Amino acid sequence: MAEEQAGKVEKDQTAGQPVSSPAESNIGDVMVVGGGISGIQASLDLANMGFKVYLIEKGPAIGGKMAQLDKTFPTNDCSMCIESPKFNEVSRHPNVEIMTLTEVNTVEGEAGDFKVNLTKTPRYVLQDKCTGCGACAEYCPVRVPNEFNQDLSLSKCIHIYFPQAAPLKSYIDAKKCLFLQEKKCQICVGVCEKKAIDLYQKPEKVELEVGAIILATGFETFDPKLRGDYGYGKFQNVVTSLDFERILCSTGPYEGEIERPSDGKHPKKIAWIQCVGSRQVIPGGNSYCSSICCTYTQKQVILAKDHDTDIKATVFHNDIRSFGKDFERFYQRAENLPGVRFIRSYVSVGREIPESKNVTIKYSTERDGVKEEEFDLVVLSVGLNPPENVEELADKFGIELNEHSFCQTNPENPIQTSRPGIFVSGAFTGPIDIPESVMGASGAAALSSQLLARRRGKLSKERVYPLERDVTEEEPRVGVFCCACGANIGRVVDVPGVVDYALTLPNVVHAEKTLFACSTENAQKIAEAIKEKGLNRVVVAACTPKTHEPLFRETLREGGINQYFFDMANIREHDSWVHSREKEDATAKAKDIVRMSVARSSLLQPLEEFKLPVDKRGLVVGGGLAGMTAALSLANQGFEIYLIEKDKDLGGIARRLHYSLEGMNVQAYLSDIIQKVYQNPSIHKLTDATITQASGYVGNFVTQVTSEGRAREIKHGITIIATGAEEYKPTEYLYGKDDRVLTLLELEERIAKGETSVTNAQSIVMIQCVGCRNKDRNYCARICCSQSVKNALKLKEINPEKDVYIIYRDMRTYGFREDYYREAANKEVKFIRYEPEDKPQVEVVEQGGKSVLRVTVTDFILSKKIALDTDLLALAAAVIPSATTSEIARLFKVSLSPDGFLKEAHVKLRPVDTDADGVFLCGTAHYPKHILETVSQAYGAAGRAADILSSDTIMAPGSICDVNEKKCIACGACITACTYGAIELVDTAKGKKAKVNPILCKGDGVCNAKCPTAAIFCKHFTNEEINAQIDASAPTPAEVPSLVAAI
Repeated sequence: MAEEQAGKVEKDQTAGQPVSSPAESNIGDVMVVGGGISGIQASLDLANMGFKVYLIEKGPAIGGKMAQLDKTFPTNDCSMCIESPKFNEVSRHPNVEIMTLTEVNTVEGEAGDFKVNLTKTPRYVLQDKCTGCGACAEYCPVRVPNEFNQDLSLSKCIHIYFPQAAPLKSYIDAKKCLFLQEKKCQICVGVCEKKAIDLYQKPEKVELEVGAIILATGFETFDPKLRGDYGYGKFQNVVTSLDFERILCSTGPYEGEIERPSDGKHPKKIAWIQCVGSRQVIPGGNSYCSSICCTYTQKQVILAKDHDTDIKATVFHNDIRSFGKDFERFYQRAENLPGVRFIRSYVSVGREIPESKNVTIKYSTERDGVKEEEFDLVVLSVGLNPPENVEELADKFGIELNEHSFCQTNPENPIQTSRPGIFVSGAFTGPIDIPESVMGASGAAALSSQLLARRRGKLSKERVYPLERDVTEEEPRVGVFCCACGANIGRVVDVPGVVDYALTLPNVVHAEKTLFACSTENAQKIAEAIKEKGLNRVVVAACTPKTHEPLFRETLREGGINQYFFDMANIREHDSWVHSREKEDATAKAKDIVRMSVARSSLLQPLEEFKLPVDKRGLVVGGGLAGMTAALSLANQGFEIYLIEKDKDLGGIARRLHYSLEGMNVQAYLSDIIQKVYQNPSIHKLTDATITQASGYVGNFVTQVTSEGRAREIKHGITIIATGAEEYKPTEYLYGKDDRVLTLLELEERIAKGETSVTNAQSIVMIQCVGCRNKDRNYCARICCSQSVKNALKLKEINPEKDVYIIYRDMRTYGFREDYYREAANKEVKFIRYEPEDKPQVEVVEQGGKSVLRVTVTDFILSKKIALDTDLLALAAAVIPSATTSEIARLFKVSLSPDGFLKEAHVKLRPVDTDADGVFLCGTAHYPKHILETVSQAYGAAGRAADILSSDTIMAPGSICDVNEKKCIACGACITACTYGAIELVDTAKGKKAKVNPILCKGDGVCNAKCPTAAIFCKHFTNEEINAQIDASAPTPAEVPSLVAAI
C-alpha cells in the first residue's frame, strides 16, 4: 500500500518533489512562521479577527521553547498547563492551518501579495490515520537521543515529540531509521494497526499566497560546549539551565526527580552560574544581556528547594536583573530561602573530582578574594542566541539583521521589519520574556490587520458544532477521565486505582486514565467517548480548572452535549501537590474529590449562552504614546475610536523626554504621532477630559465624559486603559532643598535646553533606586538604569572630560542596552555599587567659603568610603502609578497590583487583557517600561481589542445568577455584595425586586451567600448540586471499614 502511495506521489513531482499550488486553495491572509507561544498567539488573534492563517513550524510539533519549561516565573505556573490549552485552541480553529516539519524556501512579491514556496519534510507517518497510540515506538529497535529532553534520555527512532505534542502524531528520525538509511527493518509498518506508516513519503513542495508574514522564529540557547570554558560537554554534572528545566519536569528524563546525569544520584549541593554566553565581549560570547536568565535561575532555585528543602543552592552572579513586574519580590523569595546564597563574583569552573564526579568552582568576591568550592551539580544559566541559520533565514525573507544577528526592526516600531508587509514577534526581536513575546504577537496581528483590513472575513470560516443532543429524559451517564498529568499527579496518586474506584460510583458508566487530558488528541478522544458511550455528563480529574475548563466545555460541545454538563475535579493543586509525600493519603483524597464531583455532575442542568451585539467603536483612555498608538492602530484597522486625555495636550510623560538610549528624537516622534492622530478622521479626540461614570459590559459599554466643560455619553465595545505613570518626587537626598539636586527627567530637560548649569558642570553624580526597591515600593522601576546611562553618555558627548558617576545597586541595563552600559564605562563614566543598608549620604558642606554638595559612598573595590564633591546630583526617581489610575480602575472594574499598577489577567499569556472582559491595558499604567516596549504593548492591546471589534456578536455565559421573585424581599443585600454592579432593584407587578444583568454577572455566588431568603441563586452551582457534593464528601458505609483499617 505504501508503495502504491509513493507511486501516486511520484507522478505529480516537479523537480523531484510534488507541488501543491495556490489553485488548490492555498490562498490565505497571513503566514506565521514559528510555532512557539508567540506564533500561536499571533495565529489565534488573526484567526479570531476573521483572517485565514497558515502556521508554519519546522519541527514536528508546535510549542517552542516554552513547551520544554517546567514552570514559569514569577507565579511558578506549570508551563505546559498554561500553554497546552493554546495548542488545542489553535489546532481546532477553523481559520488556522498548521503545517509542521515545514520550512520556507523563497518569498516573492510585496506587502499584500506575497508568494511563498515551502518544503514539507516527510513525517513518514500519515497524520490522518495515526492515533498516537505509541505501538510503533514500543517495537522500534533503534534508540536515539531525545532532543526534547535535551539528549538527557533516549527515545525511539519513531516517536511522538513530547507527550502533549500538537499534533500528537509519531514521526521518524530519518537520519537514524534503519530502513531509510539502509533499507533494513520495517517493524513499525507491521505493528501499526491503522496502516499509518509510509516509509516512501517524499518531500513535498507547497506554494502559498498571503498578504502578510509574521516571523516568530524564536531563539536558540547559547551552547557553552563550543567554547568549553565551563566544562559543559566535558564534565557530566555540568548542565545548562534548559537541561535543568527538563530534569525538573515531570515529563523529563527523570520524571521530575532531581538526579545527576553521571550516576542518577540526588544532588544536595547545586551551583548556578549566571551570564553564560551573555554580557561577554570575548570571542564566542554575546555582548548583550539575555534579560531572562536572572529570574529563571531564581525560579529554578525555588523549585529545587520545593523538591528537597535540604538542598544547598548557590547563585554566582554579577548584577541581579529582576526588572519585570513582581520580579523583585520573586528575587527576595528565592534569596530568603534557607540554604540559599547569592554571591556576587567572577567565576570559572575548576575541575571534576574523579571519584565523586563532583565539580569545583573558583570564584572571587570583592571582600574575600579567590575561593574554590565543590558542588554536586553545576547549572549554567545560558543566554539567548538568534535562531539557527539566521543569515539564511534573513536572505529568504529579504529582511535585515542587527549587529547581534537578531531581526532589525524599525527604530520607532519594534514589530516592523525592514521589508514592508513582514512583521516580527517574540525573541527574534531580541532576548525577551514570554509576556513580551505574547504582547508582540498580538501587536504583529494588529499591524497585519491594518494592512489587510479590507480582506477581513473574506476567507474565514465559522466553527461548526454537531447538533446538541437533548438528554433531559435520560438517566445520568457520567464519564470520568482521570489525568496523570505526566508525573505531576501520576507519581503521587494511584491514577489507575482512582479510575477503578470511579467505575463503582453511581451513574458512572465509563472511566479511563489519560496521560494528559488537555492535549489536543485526548480532548478529541473525550468527544468521541461522549458519542460512542452515550455520555451525558463528564468529569475530568486533572488540574488548573480556570485554564482548562473552557477547553473541556468546548470538548463537550464537539461531543454533541451541552457544555455545562461538565465538572472539574482538581486532583493536582488540591491533592498531589499538597500531599506529594503522602501517596496513600493523596490517592484516598483523589477518590473523595472524584466522588464529590460525580455526585454534583449527576444533577447538572443544561444552560444556554446567548449572543449579544458588539458596538464596533472603541474607547482609549489616555493620550500618551501608548494610548495614541493603540488608537491609531484600531482606527487604521477600520474602527471608530474615542481618545480621552485628562490634560489639554496629548503626549503624556513623553512630552518631558527628548532622546532615547538608542538615539530616537522623542519630540520629533511624538509630534508625528500627534499629527497622525489629529489627521485621522476615525479618531475623536477629547482633551481636558474627565470620565465621570462607566457602565455596561464587553461589546456594549457606556461611558460618561466631561470635556472642556461639556458632558457627553460615549457608547463603545471595548476599552483600552493607557493612563500612564508619573515620576516619584523624592523626599530624600536634599531634593527640594537644594537646587543642585534634581531628578533624571529634570536633568534630561536641562541637557536638551543646553542650560549652563549642565554644560559648565565639571562633576555630576547620579544615584539609582530612589523611591523604589524599598519597603514602600517593593519593585524595580525598570527604566532608571538605562536612563542614567543615556544621560551619562549625553554628558560625555557635551564634554568628554566631565566627571560622571553612577552610584547603583544593580545595573539593570537588560537586553541590547548592555552595550550602552559598556560604552559608558569605556568613556570613563564611573560606576560605584552600594548596598541598601549602606546608602549614599548627601550633605552640603562649606569649603573654601563655598557651598559644596558632597556625596559620600562606600566603594567596595577600595573597601573604604569616598567623598564626591559634585556640581549636580541627579536622582533616578521611581516610576509610580499616575494619580488617576486607581479611579479609572474603579470605574472600569479593573484590579490593581500591590504596587498600584493595572493588573493583567495572566502575567504570561494575557499580559494586555484585564480581569474585566473587553477592557485592555498598555503602557506604563501596566508597569514601567521603555518607549519601544510601550509601543509594542500598545499594538498588542489594539490586536486583542480588534478580536472583539471584528465580531458582530459575543457570547454571554450561562453560569450566572438569577432571582426567584417570590422569595425576594428587595432588601438590597445582594446589590452591596456584588462587586461587578450586576444587580439592581427594578419595579415589577409585585413591587421592587432584584434583577441580575446576565452580561455583567460573573457567577461568583457571593450574592447567594448574602441573601437572607435564598431568593438569589447561581445557575450551575445550585444548592441542590452543592449539597450533593457536600453529602458525597463523607464515605459510604461500605467504605468506612477500609478507611478505618488504613488509619
